[in-house]
Amino acid sequence: MFQETNRNPSAELFSGVSNILVGKPLKDYLDPKKWHNQFREQVFKNIDEKVFKKLYSDGHGAPGSSAATLVSMMVIKELQGISDKQLFEQCRYNLLVRAAIGLVNLTDNVPVESTYYLFRKRIYDYWVETGTDLLSVVFSDVTQSQAFTFKINGEQVRMDSKNIGSNIAHLSRYELVHTTLRMFFKSLDKKQLRNIPKRYKESVQEISTEKVQQILDMENREQISKRLEYLGGVIHKLIQVFRHLTDKPYELLKRVFEDQYIIEQETQIVKLRPNAQIKSSSVQSPHDPDSAYRNKRGKAVKGYNVNVTETASENSLNLITDVQVEAANVNDDEFMVSAIQATEKITQQTVTKAYVDGGFQNPENELKLPNCDIVLTGLKGKKSRYMLNQKDGILIVTDTKSEKVYFAQRASRNKNSSGQKWYIETEQGRRYFDENAIRSCEQRKVFESRTEEELNKRNNVEATIFHLACELRHNKVRYRGKIKTKFWALCRCMGINLVRITKFVQDFLLKISILLLFIDRDRLKIASAG
Repeated sequence: MFQETNRNPSAELFSGVSNILVGKPLKDYLDPKKWHNQFREQVFKNIDEKVFKKLYSDGHGAPGSSAATLVSMMVIKELQGISDKQLFEQCRYNLLVRAAIGLVNLTDNVPVESTYYLFRKRIYDYWVETGTDLLSVVFSDVTQSQAFTFKINGEQVRMDSKNIGSNIAHLSRYELVHTTLRMFFKSLDKKQLRNIPKRYKESVQEISTEKVQQILDMENREQISKRLEYLGGVIHKLIQVFRHLTDKPYELLKRVFEDQYIIEQETQIVKLRPNAQIKSSSVQSPHDPDSAYRNKRGKAVKGYNVNVTETASENSLNLITDVQVEAANVNDDEFMVSAIQATEKITQQTVTKAYVDGGFQNPENELKLPNCDIVLTGLKGKKSRYMLNQKDGILIVTDTKSEKVYFAQRASRNKNSSGQKWYIETEQGRRYFDENAIRSCEQRKVFESRTEEELNKRNNVEATIFHLACELRHNKVRYRGKIKTKFWALCRCMGINLVRITKFVQDFLLKISILLLFIDRDRLKIASAG
C-alpha cells in the first residue's frame, strides 16, 4: 500500500533526539549547515512520492515505508559507497543518517530489508514493463527544486563520459557459449526437455554437468575450437526446435548464436564467426546481456558508457543536471542533444554554450542545437589537407600542401544519395566532399579560433567524473545490467549535488558571518570616534 511521508516530522518529548542531546552534540545535530540537515531539506523533502503511487495497489497488503525514505536510503548508500548491510546499520544506529532520512525520533522505524529490496524491484520491473525510469523522474524533480532554490545559471554546461565495467567476470569464447547454453537448459521444464531430439539428449546431460575450467585447462586451442563448433550445431538445432519460445533464456541463446556463429549458405554447416567479425555489441556475459565491449585509448571495458552533464557558471554553485547510461560501445556524441534538452527542462533556461571534448564532435548536433555554441576542446581524426569554403552555393577547395585552389563541381545524385556531394579533379583522380565534410571543416575553423580560457572551461567536469567513479573497485560497479547501473549513477550524482550544496551553504554562511564582524567593528569605530 502506498504511504505518504510526513515531510515535517516533530521530535517527541521522550524519544526525540533533539530532546535528549545536550551541549555541542545538540548544536551539531541542529546545525542547518551540516550535511544531514541539508540532505533532509534538499533531497528528502524534494522527492515527489506520487511518482511511485502507481507501483502500489490500494487496499492490498500492509502499509509500506514511505517512498521518500526508501529513495533517500538508496542515495545515501551510493553517496557513502557502502554495502546494504552497512546501510541498514547506519540507518538504525547513526543519528545523523536517521535525521537525513526523516527519522528524528529514536522510536521511528527504519524500513526492513524486504521492503527496501521490494521497492527497488518494483522500480526495476516498472522500467522493464513500461520503459519509464521513475528514478530519473525523481532525479529531475529534486535537481529542478535545487536549481530554483539556489538560482542556478543553466545557460552554460559542460559534459563528459566514462566507460565503467559491469560486475561480470571475464569469459572466454567457450565459457560464454557454454554458460549461455547451460542457462537455457536450466530454464526448460520436463515437458520441454522431452522435445529435445534424442541424438542431443546425451550432449545436454554432458553440457549440464561438465566443468568448463577443466576443459580449458586440459585441451588445446584446436580442440576448444572443435568443441565450439559442435556446440554451435547443438544451439542451431535447439533454436529451431524451440522457436515458439519468447522468454529471455531463449532470446539470449539465439543472440549468442548470431554473435558467435555463421551458417555457410551452400552446405548449411555451422561455423565459428571470425574474431574480426564479432561486433562490440555482442553479448559479453549471459549474466549481463545489456553490456558491450569497448577499447578506448587502449583501455578495454565490458560494461557501460556513463555520461554526466553539469552547469558551468562562474563563481557560483553548479549542479549535475543530466545522467545517461548506455552500452559501452555507444559514442559520446549521441548523448549531447538529450542531455542539453534535459538541462533546459530542469533550469528553465536555454543552453547557449556547451563545453565538451572531441569525442562529442558531430556536425549533426549543431543542426539539432541551433541556439547552442558547442565548444570543442579537441577534434576527431587528423586535420584534412583540404580547406573548404562555401559561399552562395559555390564550394571552394584549397589544397593546403600545394596551395592550389579548386572550384568544386556538384556530383550527380540518385535515389540512394543521402545528401549533396561535390568533387574536384586532382592528379590522383576525383576527390569527393559531402555536407558533413563541409561542416567538419567549419568546426575546425571555429576550434582553432577558440581562446585558451574557453578550451579550459571543460576541465572541471573531469573532477565530477572522478567523484562519480572514485568509490569503484577496478572501475567496476557492484551491479549487473543497464537499469541497475543507471540507478547507481543517478543516486551517486544526487549525492554529489548534495555535497556541493552543503559546501556552498557553509561557505555562504561563513562569508555572511565575516561580513557581520566587519560591520560590527566599523560600528564600534564610529561610536568611539563620536
